Amino acid sequence: MTDIDIRVTGRAGRITFTRPQALNALTYDMCMAIDAAMRLWREDDEVALVVIDAAGDKAFCAGGDIAELYDTGTRGDYGYGQRFWADEYRLNALISEYSKPVISFMQGFTMGGGVGIGCHGSHRVVDDNSRIAMPECGIGLVPDVGGSLILARAPGRLGEYLGLTTSRMGPDDAILAGFADTYIPRAKWNDLIDMLEASGDATHVTTHAEEPPQGAMRPLLGRIEHHFSGQTLTDIGNSLQADESDFARESLKAITRNSPLSMTCATEIIRRLRPTGVTIRTALDLEYRFTFRAMQHGDFLEGIRAQIIDKDRTPAWRHKDFNVPSSAIDTMLAPLGSDTLTFDT
Repeated sequence: MTDIDIRVTGRAGRITFTRPQALNALTYDMCMAIDAAMRLWREDDEVALVVIDAAGDKAFCAGGDIAELYDTGTRGDYGYGQRFWADEYRLNALISEYSKPVISFMQGFTMGGGVGIGCHGSHRVVDDNSRIAMPECGIGLVPDVGGSLILARAPGRLGEYLGLTTSRMGPDDAILAGFADTYIPRAKWNDLIDMLEASGDATHVTTHAEEPPQGAMRPLLGRIEHHFSGQTLTDIGNSLQADESDFARESLKAITRNSPLSMTCATEIIRRLRPTGVTIRTALDLEYRFTFRAMQHGDFLEGIRAQIIDKDRTPAWRHKDFNVPSSAIDTMLAPLGSDTLTFDT
């Protein structure tokens, strides 16, 4: 497959995204190839660890390749998207629960589906140009691929802020929020990967770690806590509207662009996942309830039309303001019965 290079080098299972011209966007076939390889390597004693990286400078993986999702959805075929998300989420769980070290090197954009591949392993490396984000609310989805669990575990209400504003994280911000572990300058990556391949010893990652430059979000934690601690999207919107500071104004501008239904459900999902002991499978189950219905009952197709297809940036969301009725949350997050997401052991 020309979009991805999967091989074993020394003691390492190696996965490299090789479509930099498309910002290494994740296709369904790429997803299934990764899944197959990682299941095989899990049982292979010669493979001590897995290294995931990407070609190019602009992106590790900027998200899922949504062209086929949009095309099938607009024709009334919701099954393709439902199958794509189900299989992708099972892969996210596999990576999170993997019995061997999984080391990701995330340069440039890591968003959406890229977070699901890169941000659930045991060692998550970033550099100066890393930009990690969960932009789903801007296209009518919720933070998914297990990202909702990372948001729920972020300090204070940083998770709500990142999920609703879709803000991009630099290296220090990503480490603060729990999307990454280790900052290593890009110039040192090749030598480190060579060591990992030769030794099969993941501790080389921590010995190469350096202190990242301070990011933008640490100084904002107090203001984020103040404005994003409300139980509902309405509470958050009201708090921001009552504040004339630059931070409140920019945050309000950001969330005003996004789907009110998506942001309301994202807030509820994060709230449900915050208790201690919640697993990634619980997060993926909740996310799948939403994405399963996102084409038919949500804003996904309209969000893609406005942002990607027509690029008019004027989506006609189902709800016009932050006051989304609780019945809409119930509809989108209700259990799926026979369609419930299942996981392989």
